[in-house]
Amino acid sequence: MNQVYDKLMKCAEIVKAKSNFEPETALVLGSGLGEYAKNMDVKSEIPYSEIDGFPVSTVAGHDGRFLFGYVNGVPTVLMKGRVHFYEGYDMTDVVLPTRIMGLLGAKKLILTNAAGGVNTSFKPGDLMMITDHISTFVKSPLIGKNIDELGVRFPDMSHVYDPELCDKIRAAADKLGTKIREGVYVQCTGPNYETPAEIKMLRNLGADAVGMSTVCEAMAAAHMGMKVCAVSCITNMAAGILDKPLDHKEVQEAADLVKDKFEKLITEVISTI
Repeated sequence: MNQVYDKLMKCAEIVKAKSNFEPETALVLGSGLGEYAKNMDVKSEIPYSEIDGFPVSTVAGHDGRFLFGYVNGVPTVLMKGRVHFYEGYDMTDVVLPTRIMGLLGAKKLILTNAAGGVNTSFKPGDLMMITDHISTFVKSPLIGKNIDELGVRFPDMSHVYDPELCDKIRAAADKLGTKIREGVYVQCTGPNYETPAEIKMLRNLGADAVGMSTVCEAMAAAHMGMKVCAVSCITNMAAGILDKPLDHKEVQEAADLVKDKFEKLITEVISTI
């Protein structure tokens, strides 16, 4: 048996044994949404540490647990804390939680993150719906023997971010009176921030925002046939745009300032998709 698939199924069975909750929607919380669970009627939770072989985040401020419950009546599994490629995990481990949520029954996935603004018209505090991505700078989670049980060997990535779900985000933002940007997101490996020259290159490639997560998860979910949408919180301008060094503490502080707006948007999206 494929070792990656074997590990995935073992972890999924542990989760199913601990909770029989069947979600319709999955949500991955990025920086700034760490307290989102207060918007949820939580029925059960499973710490990642209780799932044998499951990757656990080593980043300060990133919790590590699945929460199962309802957001405005919608059965939802919430991933509170994600792992990143820069922590040293294999890419198949980074996307393992996403795949588990799909195996639990979630057909739709909402990804969120904190990102650096590459588009010079953006400013910290903006929310950006991801309409496409550039994955060139990170290892694909699909490298290796294909898991035929999940999807095809050569999956189409023309519409990773489902157009219908993107329309739902636009409608939710309009209903709430929230301005939302749209653009292309690039995942880089991290953990270092990019250099000014790298940001200039990414802008020339058509990038609007850059971060260290999300793209690999979106690809794994699309491979499984899940419908994906994603929203970035622009917490800082990327290197070289402003004459100041980048600092993770400032990123967290900027995310906290817009968390209420971000939370309301995500709740509205879950309610309508």
